[in-house]
Amino acid sequence: MSLEPVVSVVLVSYNTRELTLKNLAGLQAGTAVPIEIIVVDNASTDNSAAAIGHAYPEVRVLRQPVNLGFGNAVNLGAAQATGRWILLINPDTEPVGDVIRTLVEFAGSHPENRIYTGRTLRADHTDDGHSVHALPSLWGYVCFATGLSSLRRQSSLFNPDELPGLDRAIGGEVPAVSGCLLLIDRPLWQQLGGFTPDYFMYSEDIDLSARARDLGARPVLVPEAQLLHVGGAASSTVNKRIMVLRGKTTFVRLRWSPGRAKVARLLISAGVMLRAAAGASWREVWRQRATWLDGWPAPGGAAVIPAQAAPSEPAATRSGSQP
Repeated sequence: MSLEPVVSVVLVSYNTRELTLKNLAGLQAGTAVPIEIIVVDNASTDNSAAAIGHAYPEVRVLRQPVNLGFGNAVNLGAAQATGRWILLINPDTEPVGDVIRTLVEFAGSHPENRIYTGRTLRADHTDDGHSVHALPSLWGYVCFATGLSSLRRQSSLFNPDELPGLDRAIGGEVPAVSGCLLLIDRPLWQQLGGFTPDYFMYSEDIDLSARARDLGARPVLVPEAQLLHVGGAASSTVNKRIMVLRGKTTFVRLRWSPGRAKVARLLISAGVMLRAAAGASWREVWRQRATWLDGWPAPGGAAVIPAQAAPSEPAATRSGSQP
């Protein structure tokens, strides 16, 4: 008789067939923790769902007729979870050692944190800086608007969003964690109602972390839990920048007062305009400002599937929240 799952692993797949298959092989072979795996396929056109189901019949594959984006797809998968913990993990990653066991053992010893992440690494095993986030602030947007966050990238004062002062080899409590690698107490997930459905992609994990903190959770970085982030980490395409900006403006629309949110959007616009003076890709982002200034439409609004989503940058995976 198979053991009841301790962890419910939820992956979102969108045209990442080979990466997802490799990820699943690593997860199943690399952990001693009883797990169940739920893959939500966002209407992939590369035969991902069939390939996963054939290779791993024990994996539950939820095929979607349209691309729901990241957060809403995770919500569907998590609704079927039965484990004590829910683990979100990107399909374009490979575990380094038993990442699941490392996170679960830490969580068992530190239940008060309730949300946990590890380190996401580049191919050379240096930290890519994308597993943890700061919470949005007006000062952070002032630094973006003036270019200080780019000019003084290693400064905690002038680049607060990327947390350059955090020693990721030591870890500790952090403001927010990335959905690329996120372990959460399932009762807390249910109490939060999962990801806020307004987001198609980007900033939904920051939103979740902020709401969890309001309930007393203390998100934490566990440095011994590590993933190789093999896909998309260096991407800086126009489409990704637009999606990141839409996530940011959605957050301030939902979580900040109207006046404060208006100031934030003005600062974000100023930062994009400043960068547009120096680069063609940013000029295209500026030209499309009507697309991102108001954020993602509320549920039930206009279609939100990005028209230019590139195969190398699927709208179901993520590699950081900086545009």
